[in-house]
Amino acid sequence: MSKQFTLTAVKALADGVLALTYADGEQLQVDVKPIIAKHPTLRELGKPAVFKRAKLGDWGGSVTWGTDDLELAADNLRARAIEQAGGVSHEFIINWMAKHDLSLETAARALDVSRRMLAYYRSGEKPVPRVVALACMGWSLSINPAEAVAAAEDERFALAA
Repeated sequence: MSKQFTLTAVKALADGVLALTYADGEQLQVDVKPIIAKHPTLRELGKPAVFKRAKLGDWGGSVTWGTDDLELAADNLRARAIEQAGGVSHEFIINWMAKHDLSLETAARALDVSRRMLAYYRSGEKPVPRVVALACMGWSLSINPAEAVAAAEDERFALAA
């Protein structure tokens, strides 16, 4: 498992927030209430007495609350934390490529970045620069102008007033 997705510490904070420390030294906080609300199988985590039992899963690959039913993957938590902080996660690249059925080579050419650098972004090994995410959105709009409405509603890329 990659350092950037291996947890070394987890602490349940008040009101559905986890403090996470990863093996690469990154410390992040993630609000998991939206995840809990979206997935009925996680409903138990909405109870403070259950939520505070958060602990590291096997090999630091997840946060668990004592059962396999109550477990969240470390890579997904990191992606949510990055997005909640206003950044762009590796999942954005994965989803963009899948949505347009792009290979690594084709996507790299479309963005005018090296194949290796795009692989770093996609794997989460390197942070996704905002300019790369904007290039993805621009490319998507160039082939499907109907996506303009969805792009305009994406708060991560809103211009400051």
